[in-house]
Amino acid sequence: MSGQFEASVEVDRPVEEVFAYLADGRNDPEFSPRVQQITKTPDGPTTVGTLFTSTVKDAGMKTSRRFRITQLEAPHTVRWSEQSKNLITAEGGYDLEALPGGRTKVRIFNELEGHGLGKLLLKPALRAARKDAPDFGRRIKAAVERS
Repeated sequence: MSGQFEASVEVDRPVEEVFAYLADGRNDPEFSPRVQQITKTPDGPTTVGTLFTSTVKDAGMKTSRRFRITQLEAPHTVRWSEQSKNLITAEGGYDLEALPGGRTKVRIFNELEGHGLGKLLLKPALRAARKDAPDFGRRIKAAVERS
């Protein structure tokens, strides 16, 4: 069982800057309060195969998450796939579109999938993610524009 949430937002920065910011998952704590820490392997530029390992806090529980970059097409596409074995896992990405005036439209989406007991938790997790999606988009906008 799976389900998706998404959000779109316009950022007052050129698409190349937005892409560079979002492709570096180490920036996630700046707009995702659930991410408590995150590391990147290997060092250097983000490429297909780069692995981001994080500690997140969801519903009061800390879990470890590992996401691998599966597609990277500058400056328009970032895709990732969760490698960790948690009750709920995600695959998702960013689609970026250059807009007039040096602005960028960002679409973020995640497909959540429940495993084992996570199948029971998926509906409330999706409900919460969908409810937060517009605010998540606004947090991305604010973080990129501050960078």
